[in-house]
Amino acid sequence: MLKENERIDDLEYKGLKIIQNEKGFRFGIDSVLLSDFAKNIKTGSNVVDIGTGSGIISLLLCKKTSLSKIYGIEIQKEVAEMAQRSVELNGLEEKMEVLNVNIKDVFDVLEKNKFDVVVTNPPYKKANTGLKSEETSNLISRHEVECTLEDIAKQSYLLLKDKGEFYMVHRAERLVDILCTLRKNKLEPKVIRFVHSKQNDKPNLILIKSVKNAKEFLKIEKPLIVYKDSGEYTDEILKIYNKM
Repeated sequence: MLKENERIDDLEYKGLKIIQNEKGFRFGIDSVLLSDFAKNIKTGSNVVDIGTGSGIISLLLCKKTSLSKIYGIEIQKEVAEMAQRSVELNGLEEKMEVLNVNIKDVFDVLEKNKFDVVVTNPPYKKANTGLKSEETSNLISRHEVECTLEDIAKQSYLLLKDKGEFYMVHRAERLVDILCTLRKNKLEPKVIRFVHSKQNDKPNLILIKSVKNAKEFLKIEKPLIVYKDSGEYTDEILKIYNKM
């Protein structure tokens, strides 16, 4: 089951386990927060997870929701294969499938206008900006070298049914880029929640829900605070991690 540098981590949620590569890109709290943000999707939803990576968001949504099927899209062959082994490890083959395909070619394997929900934790940094990782896998995961915000918005619009829902976590500093790109592609922003490390810190992440072809109206939810001043997780974060 395991290959070199791989390990099995216990997600401490309804028995879920995940395979991760110690030298590759590993999931962080942003993916966990997104899975919680999207947990109220409708029963029986068909879902696409763009840039699934280790499969963390898809795995959690399989247990947090009553979705019908979720497809994880992952361009990196070894990463996709590892995520599919996590599917099998958890016995979720009927609810989750990982597809090794570029999002630009997603309609070679999936139909247009067929999905209720798209979720994504995309690369946060524009290509040729910021510090570059030496590992190709990490570079693709962190920078828009293979998949841009525009690519995600365009393909998500085509994947979704009319009034389908789009959920994303991203860096707060990219908010203007995000809102402009989503509206341009007729994914109307409906809900935003800012994520702060501590109460008095500026936000570093945003959670955003958009709806295909929806009317204009945006709700700003109360901030999500990750840590108390003492450095411990807040009660809300503990609940998200199923520790309260």
